[in-house]
Amino acid sequence: MSRYRKIDPRIWNDKKFRDLSDSGKLLFFMLLTHPSMTALGAMRATLPGLAAEMGWTAEAFREASSKGMAEHDERACLVTLPNFLKYNPPESPNVVKAWAGSIDLLPECQLKTLVLQRAQGFAEGMTEGFRKAFREVFPKGMPNQEQEQEQKQEQEKATTPSGVVGASAGAQPPSGQSADVLPFTGKQRAAIPAVPDCPHEEIIELYHEVLPMCPAVRIWEDDRQKLLRSRWREDSERQNLAWWKGFFEYVKSCPFLIGQKDPSPDREPFLATLEWLVRPKNFAKVIEGNYRPRARA
Repeated sequence: MSRYRKIDPRIWNDKKFRDLSDSGKLLFFMLLTHPSMTALGAMRATLPGLAAEMGWTAEAFREASSKGMAEHDERACLVTLPNFLKYNPPESPNVVKAWAGSIDLLPECQLKTLVLQRAQGFAEGMTEGFRKAFREVFPKGMPNQEQEQEQKQEQEKATTPSGVVGASAGAQPPSGQSADVLPFTGKQRAAIPAVPDCPHEEIIELYHEVLPMCPAVRIWEDDRQKLLRSRWREDSERQNLAWWKGFFEYVKSCPFLIGQKDPSPDREPFLATLEWLVRPKNFAKVIEGNYRPRARA
């Protein structure tokens, strides 16, 4: 478990967070800084237990889930924060290797599979050292599942949704356990749908169409594909071409990114490339409005 957590002060600009009640905000901070929260943004916990720590009822925990800010599998006793890694990224490949210890602390369920899927997508969007570290500790997706894989391989082919990390490594929940539940409700729902393949060529075409002033994409090799694929998979809202067209139009409204802001005397104007835009830190800064022109007083 990580001893320190980062809280971005821009959380107060986030609409979902602002819309929470005062108790909802306190609850979210409680989950974010809970001593049992692992470096993956997930922990073994029950709603009654967390509620008892705060002196509240379990119903108070539904507010954060309704905004998609927290998830819970009641039967497996697993609580997760979907955007945890975005604001608490691993600082070195060794931290990624330590994720193996964190994943072992989490109970087996579909939500745990989703936690690992997000971790893989995040690691693949970083440098080769981080990607290599992830593959070393999770060579087959979900760890410690080799024996179960041999026993249930044929069953998983029929029941495991394609595109979920660990689908070939026994990631299905044990017999009698919830396959998937609605956040903080414990009610059954359909299995998590497969993530659609990232349409690289179509997104590149949109980039060229909306941002003709920016450098054209000539080569789109493996490393660049992984960056774009990671941004595509991180959020279901991004898994359509309309979102990416809107993203590029937003970039077009940022003078610095399209070479319209006067550079320093010894520098050429900056023009954002597609690879630059989909790197994790740059992507986060763009969508958070860091490059929008500031209104003059």
